[in-house]
Amino acid sequence: MSQPPPPGPPDPDRPPSPWEQPAAGPEPPGPGQPPQYGQPPSYGPPPGESPHGQHEGQQPPHGQHWGQQPPYAPQVPYGQYGPPAGPGRGGTNVLAILSLVLAFVFAPAGIVLGHLAKRQIRTTGEEGDQLATWGLILSYVFTGLGLLACCGWLVVVAVAGDGGGTTY
Repeated sequence: MSQPPPPGPPDPDRPPSPWEQPAAGPEPPGPGQPPQYGQPPSYGPPPGESPHGQHEGQQPPHGQHWGQQPPYAPQVPYGQYGPPAGPGRGGTNVLAILSLVLAFVFAPAGIVLGHLAKRQIRTTGEEGDQLATWGLILSYVFTGLGLLACCGWLVVVAVAGDGGGTTY
């Protein structure tokens, strides 16, 4: 692999490279003038003004240098919600959550899932013991109320169906 030639006077026998800047050439067109053929258009600021909108000779604000963005505020690290889980402790037991939910929907299933959740929590060390306990309590209460309602309905039907022994 060849190395680039050292800087110095250009070789008159070598044609100019399209990537090299010409040593001296015509003055680029000013603002408002169309570019000459073969010359790139001038998109810079008007003469006497810097690219940042300040006039030449003015100093940038303290701590900033020309051509650099102002510094950003430091980012705040993302916080974690609650304490980190210790070894052997997972999240909340899913059966405990389902036990509490099913206590309101179908209480007998809440009873079964509550007991299964309590057993899993004892063996795995997961969280959710209170959820399982409340799922069991509410499931037993709603199951008892449901049984009382069914028994009361049967009593009402039996009494209303008796009719006092008269037939019409």
